Amino acid sequence: MSTKSARNLGVTIDDQLIFKGILERLNAGEVVVGDGGYVIQLERRGYVKAGHWTPEAAVEHPEAVRQLHREFLRAGANVIQTFTFYCSEDKLEMSGNVTDITGAQINEAACDLAREVANEGDALVAGGVSQTPCYVKSHSETEVKAIFKKQMDDFLKKDIDFFIAEFFDHVEEAVWAVEVLKTSGKPVAATLCISPQGDMQGVPPGECAVRLVKAGAEIVGVNCHLDPLTCVRTVRLMKEGLEKAGLKAHLMIQPLGFHTPECNFTGYCSLPEFPFALEARSVTRWDIHKYTREAYNAGIRYIGGCCGFEPYHIRAIAEELAAERGFLPPASEKHGLWGAALEMHTKPWVRARARREYWENLLPASGRPKCPSMATPADDCEKQLESNIRI
Repeated sequence: MSTKSARNLGVTIDDQLIFKGILERLNAGEVVVGDGGYVIQLERRGYVKAGHWTPEAAVEHPEAVRQLHREFLRAGANVIQTFTFYCSEDKLEMSGNVTDITGAQINEAACDLAREVANEGDALVAGGVSQTPCYVKSHSETEVKAIFKKQMDDFLKKDIDFFIAEFFDHVEEAVWAVEVLKTSGKPVAATLCISPQGDMQGVPPGECAVRLVKAGAEIVGVNCHLDPLTCVRTVRLMKEGLEKAGLKAHLMIQPLGFHTPECNFTGYCSLPEFPFALEARSVTRWDIHKYTREAYNAGIRYIGGCCGFEPYHIRAIAEELAAERGFLPPASEKHGLWGAALEMHTKPWVRARARREYWENLLPASGRPKCPSMATPADDCEKQLESNIRI
């Protein structure tokens, strides 16, 4: 927490010693639990319009954003991200959803909401910036960096604790974002929405990580687009690339909360179920226990989630790492670890499920006998069509 924020809480300079920044926590070997997904959750709750997924709800419905922040905090999150996904002026203009609210108004309102909730616990506020339509349209470094600079200035007015440049499928644009955000003097994390095959230009994950660190990012990793275990694979490749280059950085992961065994190049956006029929692909809390342990064993110490990650998923991360962190989150007061509370159930066959072995080995049924277990992503269909045309 910054000096300014500490003073707002009425604590003295000496009291600030209890507050540690993101790098202080990671450098000390602590596990940082991130929060979960906002746009999918708020779309389902009626506050975000699917398509362009812009975050005007921070101004129009602050109570909805505040509540989701609060649920993630209670579940164990150490970081509350500002709800500013796709909050660049070019994206807002393109969406047509926002005609009387500026990007600056959304950014500032989102910062206030995140700080309000973060101050209810021992959480940091991360200002989030993401990919811009301008990059694909003009590919102008000057124009793209000007957009990031404008967003950065909004966040600095609100004294956020660090930045996250997230959801970039071109490492070049992510590097530009990092270069701008580093001028703030704040720590910078950068996560790409890429597959183990690399970014959209075919740059391998290891090389992506190297470029981000050389640009100034202290924390690197992946977010969104693919399922938890696939994202762990990608971060492992990033780690290998950094080690070969003799570079060091903290590793971060915030994956998709849906199963994507197809592991296609462009991620879940190409699946036929996106975005309105993804429920059957949702990961369980037990899937998250496995993911969390895999991520931790891979050396990743910033572990959270993105689209599809609900508060109970974040609680599962916190519960899996309770021994390492030394405590459980408040939300665990209403949750028996590994189903322990089922021991009180009236049905004996349900009581028999009050054990870790049952849930770890369960293969959940979908209840949809006519549905396939996997799908053909749209980008794979395009490849097949191109192949047929060539033949």
